[in-house]
Amino acid sequence: MNWLTQGTLIPDSLDSLPEWLNPVVTAVDGLEAKDLTQFIPTVGEGVHSAVLVLFGDQRDILIIERATNNRSHSGQSAFPGGRVEVSDQSAIAAALREANEETGLDPLGVTPFAQLPDLWIPVSNYVVSPVLGWWHESSAISPRDAQEVASVHRIPIADFINPDNRVRIRHPSGYMGDAFEVNDLLVWGFTGGLISTLFELSGWSVPWDRDRIVAV
Repeated sequence: MNWLTQGTLIPDSLDSLPEWLNPVVTAVDGLEAKDLTQFIPTVGEGVHSAVLVLFGDQRDILIIERATNNRSHSGQSAFPGGRVEVSDQSAIAAALREANEETGLDPLGVTPFAQLPDLWIPVSNYVVSPVLGWWHESSAISPRDAQEVASVHRIPIADFINPDNRVRIRHPSGYMGDAFEVNDLLVWGFTGGLISTLFELSGWSVPWDRDRIVAV
């Protein structure tokens, strides 16, 4: 499989987006994988998965908290998503299916508007396709399977931007990365790093204390 190496917009969807998302659209158009990570997937490497980075009509982002008994990324905060199945026609279809299965959201209320370059997560050997969506018609959400998802959150973008909620994470493995303390959640790892980078590229970030370090 040839992985997507540049951010790709979905032209038919762009006219329906609110103006406040324009900085994100501009930032991701043609964005290269190397702008997001040092881990670039190669042909034949990794298990293909997809996540939905969903921007809501309340100027928020949809985040799930995985169940503590979930074998993959137990207890962590994440975007909805999972493995791309043979039955999925695309990474976009997989991201919408997984989001529905995990949170109950209605995919018909979501307008996918971009797909970011595929990113490799070495620790799990997953190659992730981040799909950006505009939640133009909100639907009720809640954990669909308590064995998989502990809680579901719509977290205001303003809370992510707030410097008081930003920290850096130090993991025993030696990993250091940007993170957020929001809604009694610690959003870090792949999810925290991608949100942080998107905000930087979109010009949404404001100065924050990068010396605030939390150990996990």
